[in-house]
Amino acid sequence: MFNHDPIPRPSGPPASSTPVRDYMAAGAPGVSSDYVVIPRALAEAMPLPWQQHFVHLLAEFHRTYGHLNWPIYRVVPSRYEKLVDLDEDQLAEVGAIMEIDSDGSLVYRERSGRKIENAEDRTVLVSCLDPIPSEYANANQSTPPRGFPAPLGGERR
Repeated sequence: MFNHDPIPRPSGPPASSTPVRDYMAAGAPGVSSDYVVIPRALAEAMPLPWQQHFVHLLAEFHRTYGHLNWPIYRVVPSRYEKLVDLDEDQLAEVGAIMEIDSDGSLVYRERSGRKIENAEDRTVLVSCLDPIPSEYANANQSTPPRGFPAPLGGERR
């Protein structure tokens, strides 16, 4: 017997042809315009079925793109802060200095000496302690303050 009912259509919007880009554009934690960072401690704490899926996807990813010349990545936990709320070390990290102008007001300058206009409205990215729980006290332990790498051959923790 021939069925004359119409073909059922899926409900909701059509499937995206760029699902990863779409998901990342929504502002997920650990996502920047160039990278996706997944804290290892959280990945290792996922339920076993999740870990198995995750490892399968990573293995496929690395099989596909493993031939590329991969650099070594150094991830530094960071957060956005107002420029005017930074201490001297943080200002140095973002390439700025603060000085007192001839009229007694605070002035912020770039390393080049150029004045930073509207410094109170400027937001910058500075390193911070890692808030993600880990088997280590702090993921920055082997990274000195301000995110500079430890010298090679130095003591490891």
